[in-house]
Amino acid sequence: MSQVNRREVLTTGGQWALLMALAGLSPARAEPAPGVRLGDPEPFSFDALRQRAKDLAAKPYVSPAAAPSIVGDVDFDAAQKIKFRADRELFPNGPGACPVRLFHVDKYNQLPVRINELSDGVARQIIYSADSFDYKDPEFASKLPADLGYSGFRVMDGRGKDTDWFAFQGASYFRTSGEDNQYGASARGIAINTAMPEPEEFPRFVEFWLEQPKGDTALITVYALLDGPSVSGAYKFTATKTRVPIMEVSAEIFARTDIDRVGIAPLTSMFWYGENDRRYASDWRPEIHDSDGLAMWTGADEHIWRPLINSDQVRTNSFLDKNPKGFGLMQRDRNFANYEDDGAFYNKRPGIWVEPTGEWGEGAVQLVEIPTDDEIHDNIVAYWVPKEAVRAGDELHYGYKLYWQNDEPNPPINIGRVVATYTGSGGVPGARRREDLFKRKFVIDFTGGPLDNMQQRFDVEPVVTHSRGRVDNAYVIKVVGTDRWRALFDLATEGTDPIDLRCYLRLGDETLTETWLYQWIPAKT
Repeated sequence: MSQVNRREVLTTGGQWALLMALAGLSPARAEPAPGVRLGDPEPFSFDALRQRAKDLAAKPYVSPAAAPSIVGDVDFDAAQKIKFRADRELFPNGPGACPVRLFHVDKYNQLPVRINELSDGVARQIIYSADSFDYKDPEFASKLPADLGYSGFRVMDGRGKDTDWFAFQGASYFRTSGEDNQYGASARGIAINTAMPEPEEFPRFVEFWLEQPKGDTALITVYALLDGPSVSGAYKFTATKTRVPIMEVSAEIFARTDIDRVGIAPLTSMFWYGENDRRYASDWRPEIHDSDGLAMWTGADEHIWRPLINSDQVRTNSFLDKNPKGFGLMQRDRNFANYEDDGAFYNKRPGIWVEPTGEWGEGAVQLVEIPTDDEIHDNIVAYWVPKEAVRAGDELHYGYKLYWQNDEPNPPINIGRVVATYTGSGGVPGARRREDLFKRKFVIDFTGGPLDNMQQRFDVEPVVTHSRGRVDNAYVIKVVGTDRWRALFDLATEGTDPIDLRCYLRLGDETLTETWLYQWIPAKT
């Protein structure tokens, strides 16, 4: 799998009136924004979109035409200078507070997508117009084709605002600015053959329908047609932002070919290094990551926290489950001092939590960790893999909610949670023996639930299991002056094969915390 570089018509007249009457639709609609060019009206419904996706999957895939070579000249810096004009945005005056601006094509997003405005079941294509952009360089703009097209869109923070909170651009990627108005991790419509021997496939959202918002809230509905060599699909996204962005997703997926690995509700993030392992840290900042862990709430009601790692090769871990209650890539560390970055603001990066609607059956949450030596690469992927193999002609139906916020939407209140993971040399500082040189110390801080306000005691025990090696010196203490309880243990092992670890805190027969999972990769000697 390659890393993703983040910088890097129906007729009119009498035929139309007859078609609209047969569809039971009214041609009445809101007036478009001044200067926006719209195509001919067409009826639209999600059922029709679903049928179109199904029909597409029954035919051989047709690759999109190559972009004009001049698009390759629009690099990151050039793209930043091309601005969609505010007086051409969609839905500028309401009734909903969700104006939309369109993205120009560029070196990293070369293929245009068709974008339609939708109102009362009537869709009209938004025709590309160079006049909708402020190019800063008229000579360059004059060289662009008249039918260049758009590469995506963004939903603005409100009327008259130049900042946005929701955007679609590139393949099937989309994202929101989360609870603290800071972009970070992304979501995708689907993941195909991620971290497999064959190249990963990136299906595209090739067409969008943006429904005119109703009411005076930040709520917008987006429909999308997905297409790629192995699949096609019909998607509906209902996105709203009050305190945090929440998105309801309906995905109707149709397999065109047999697929080795299908990832449902995929999330993409970046982890370079953190407090848990600084072997790959070459930057002065203490930590650099968009997410620091994978959180899971299993169908068996177990809460799990798996800190992310960066290693020297691609690692794929599967966590078997049945009817999961949720999973997400989260950024639990919200302390600015742990990042010291007042430009990227990693402490404000949103977590993304997936909450299935309905039963998803048997399968696994899969986590892919790809080596990286820079923060510009998205190197973390998490998604749901159904147990049954996907074959040509299969239909997949999934519904879920996406919460883009700092914490899980329903964090457990009856158990403690992991708030930090540290690793270092084993043994006792200042008194290490020779055998301690081959040990690794693991330190896990828990807080919350029954741990809050619990006085210091020494009968709380860490329950540690491991796939190989030997664990010793395991104990638990309360960190002085805090409500944190700290589990410590040493792991002695030989060789460089990965070691899977589990730990939780227990008092007698009572489980006090969620389960900490970890994969330690010993250094090569």
